[in-house]
Amino acid sequence: MGIIVQKYGGTSVANTERIREVAKRVLETKKNGNDVVVVLSAPAGTTDKLIKMAEEISPNPHVREMDMLLSTGEQISIALLAMAIYEMGYKAISFNATQVGIKTDKAHTKAKIQSINSKKILEELKEDKVVIIAGFQGVTENMDITTLGRGGSDTTGVALGIALKADEVEIYTDVDGVYTADPRIVKDAKKINCISYEEMLELAGSGAKVLHLRSVELAAKYGMKIHLRSSFLPELGTIVKEEGENMEKAVVRGIGHSKNEAKITIVGVPDKPGIAAKIFGRIATENVNVDIIIQNLGGDGRNDISFTLPYTDLKRALEVSEELKNELSAEKVIYDEKIGKIAVVGVGMKSHPGVAATMFKALAEAEINIDMISTSEIKIACVIKDEDLVKAVEVLHNTFKLDNGGIKIEEL
Repeated sequence: MGIIVQKYGGTSVANTERIREVAKRVLETKKNGNDVVVVLSAPAGTTDKLIKMAEEISPNPHVREMDMLLSTGEQISIALLAMAIYEMGYKAISFNATQVGIKTDKAHTKAKIQSINSKKILEELKEDKVVIIAGFQGVTENMDITTLGRGGSDTTGVALGIALKADEVEIYTDVDGVYTADPRIVKDAKKINCISYEEMLELAGSGAKVLHLRSVELAAKYGMKIHLRSSFLPELGTIVKEEGENMEKAVVRGIGHSKNEAKITIVGVPDKPGIAAKIFGRIATENVNVDIIIQNLGGDGRNDISFTLPYTDLKRALEVSEELKNELSAEKVIYDEKIGKIAVVGVGMKSHPGVAATMFKALAEAEINIDMISTSEIKIACVIKDEDLVKAVEVLHNTFKLDNGGIKIEEL
């Protein structure tokens, strides 16, 4: 029929029993007439164990050596799956990223894929083999191993799907699709059968951990359909694809939230042209992704500049901010690590006002204070105290009737 790329997460290959189950699922797809390329994460917990070992050696491990270390986890999974498939009477071959030429930039621990040489993979598929590839990793032009960051195996899967012109990329994990909110928080959260790239991008960027943000960006750019499924259930999951005819009926499709947030404020920055460019240019050189930015006008020709960022990048960003404070003769740098982000997402917002007012009113009635606000065409995000996140998710899910198909335009 065609090429199917299947990516399996860490829980799917956590032990030998689960690896055998993955092998059965892979071979079921092959028996249906498809060529199958499999991308694997490291077994669940492996990456965390490796990080802990590194931190016992050094509090600040060199990023190149961290990539060398962390890339070993996936090689366990791919070799064991190849063995399992052989044991079931079929041919398989495993490769790491270097062997199949997954080229990346030089940004260790956060590398981006630049190109993939699909020749070797296609040759092995012609030999009727299942090709199994290590996710999460790549190699620079200088042959240094890199990793793509947490969740990077999703990106490997989508990038391979694009390079191989696959019919579909199936991403298997421990959840059976995208939900209207985190089902661990909202018991009445509903699975979304089909969601647009735009909406998935905003949800992924707002804390929904079902898909790596970069994987959705790539899929949207090249029109690669993603099918998110559970490794443990036979049911269909969520399809991520181009916006369809029926996707605009509900104004809000889902609620995203994230506790992995921090805020930095550089107080008393000179009010001069080029200051913001200098600040965020320097922060960008550290590969820190800034999200919400607010500038508060102060007196005496000085302003306060606040921005949010992933908590994991806080230490690096604080070091740069302190350097900038001294260079710019700013007053001080303060930070807050007890914040969270809550967002409502939906393509139905594009041309229909009232969503922001409805959201802000609901949060106010729940006595949840808003610290910062960010908007796009299809998303409204607020920074709040992390202790209020769970309540905020529940309140907004109920306000926008997401347990019952979503609030309609005429109800706003």
